[in-house]
Amino acid sequence: MVNIYKKDKIFDWVVIIIMGVFSVVLLLPLLHVLASSFSSPEAVNLGKVGLFPVNFSLVSYQKVFANKLIMRGYLNTIIYTVIGTIIQLILQFTAAYALSRKDLKYKRFWNVFFVIPMFIGGGMIPTYLVVKSLGMINTIWAMIIPGCVSLFNIIIIRTYMTSMIPYELQEAAMIDGASNFRIFIQIVVPLSKPIIAVMTLYAIVGYWNAYFNSLLYLTDDSLFPLQRVLQTMLIANDSGQIGGGVGNVESELLAETLKYATIIVSTAPILLLYPFFQRFFEKGLMVGGLKG
Repeated sequence: MVNIYKKDKIFDWVVIIIMGVFSVVLLLPLLHVLASSFSSPEAVNLGKVGLFPVNFSLVSYQKVFANKLIMRGYLNTIIYTVIGTIIQLILQFTAAYALSRKDLKYKRFWNVFFVIPMFIGGGMIPTYLVVKSLGMINTIWAMIIPGCVSLFNIIIIRTYMTSMIPYELQEAAMIDGASNFRIFIQIVVPLSKPIIAVMTLYAIVGYWNAYFNSLLYLTDDSLFPLQRVLQTMLIANDSGQIGGGVGNVESELLAETLKYATIIVSTAPILLLYPFFQRFFEKGLMVGGLKG
């Protein structure tokens, strides 16, 4: 018994050390980016910034928030994320609820029907042609509708519903005269909070980081999401555009600092969301992914 206890303690310490090293490896680049964004342009360009700001300055954030293109991209991303998340949750949870019902007609067929597209996709060109034929090119819907449903997420949600929500509750409600819609709203949804939190976080992160659809479907820069704006600036190194039209010398000094500030501005909202979803995230992910 003592030997088993010692082995468990050794195992715990090994895990703690490995995860500690892994966390440090992940945190160091983030701390460097954060420190650089709050440092003076001269210190950044001379390579003096490590993990702490050098010659503390907010000039890069002032330029970022004064840039109309970045702020418009920020607003577009918020719109795409909010609308897309709502649509995605509604579609995925209603589909998963239908698949979880034991009285669903041709249930085996529908399960196979939903699984096949997970392995066989239409491809980029057919998808583009469909989006174009629907008139969604250069509209906000081109960033929201394509990919708004994840079949893998539907399977996870269905597994959660069949594993964690007793079907007897639904049968009892049906005996009392409740409709499927009422059962879904008043019984299934309240008991699905953990998996709702997981899928909400997945949807928010997916829409917030999305930029590939904008490469395919958007040519109007007024509709560009923040990640597309950031990607364009980082690749083109167009510091004059980032800085809002500052002089050449100042633009060269501000270029790197502005990149760091833009990265922080674009990732901060997502990083701040995780603590609020953490207590639901672990339970929902483990149960939805492992049971059933």
